[in-house]
Amino acid sequence: MVWLRDAWYMGGWADEVGPAGLARRIADKPIFFFRLADGSVAALLDRCPHRFAPLSRGVRDGDRVVCGYHGLAFSAEGKCVYNPFSDRAPAGSDIPSYKVVVKDDIVWLWGGAPERADLTCIPDFSFIPDASHSRTIRGYTLMRANYEYGTDNLLDLSHIEFVHKGTFAGQGVIFAGQHSVKVDGKTLYSNWWMPNISPPSMAQDVFPADTRVDHWLDMRWNAPATMRLNVGVTPHGADRGAGLEIPQAHILTPADEDTTHYFWSSTRFHDLDSPDTDEMLRTMFASAFDMEDKPIIEAAYANVRGRDFWKEKPVSLGIDQGGTRARRMLERMILQENAVDP
Repeated sequence: MVWLRDAWYMGGWADEVGPAGLARRIADKPIFFFRLADGSVAALLDRCPHRFAPLSRGVRDGDRVVCGYHGLAFSAEGKCVYNPFSDRAPAGSDIPSYKVVVKDDIVWLWGGAPERADLTCIPDFSFIPDASHSRTIRGYTLMRANYEYGTDNLLDLSHIEFVHKGTFAGQGVIFAGQHSVKVDGKTLYSNWWMPNISPPSMAQDVFPADTRVDHWLDMRWNAPATMRLNVGVTPHGADRGAGLEIPQAHILTPADEDTTHYFWSSTRFHDLDSPDTDEMLRTMFASAFDMEDKPIIEAAYANVRGRDFWKEKPVSLGIDQGGTRARRMLERMILQENAVDP
């Protein structure tokens, strides 16, 4: 499979990179994330060039990573800086290192050459770090499906009415709404607007049952599969600022062609010091993703695994144009990238 190189991939939540580091497969490459003495995060290909042992199974010597098989040591830049069998590094012993940035409590890894890393392209998730006025819960699940099938699911939120009856309970509000897709440069928006409806489940504790409200689900997509969802409700006809909005992260990182890391978060602006609220939300989201979304996505992917998506001639329902356009945008980016830098 061909991957988009010049893009930011989520490697993990910042607090996942502890003293032992973090080993994670990204775009079919084993990556080892580890902390340096100054607190920053570095990343190396998790494979010693001698006999290919994972460096994550070795030990640390300051900012060096020492292979646990034969003792070669590597700097954060991937240079072999110690050879226990000689005073010189073996020929061809340097390994790839990656540009890493920690922003918004997320460890971002640039998939291409480090010198081409563009910090301005890191998507904004500034709502995630806890603040005096907000509290964020976050989670992770491993999905046995190609990451683009996860994108299809998230850019077509009409599935809420059918898949999430046990949790988010669409209650038919999607069918009362209007769906729109627009592209602004390399960013795609797949939005639902549902005016003049009864309060949806997420707002029933805020608005009386007889209130009429406007409801929105705004999804932003950036390649390869980084999404932000704003879920909002306001009194019918009022400005959005008069209501409430819940920002969420839905970030998919391909492990390989058939497996996806799914990172998610949800931010609230009430009950900030309530462990019970944390637990209730974690349970609900875990149930929604692990028990509702994941099984149907994995089953759908298993039906076409190893086959070309377009050659299977997927039927269009109109409401799935967000995923369709994201697939086409990603394909063009990969083609253009390889045309310029094969």
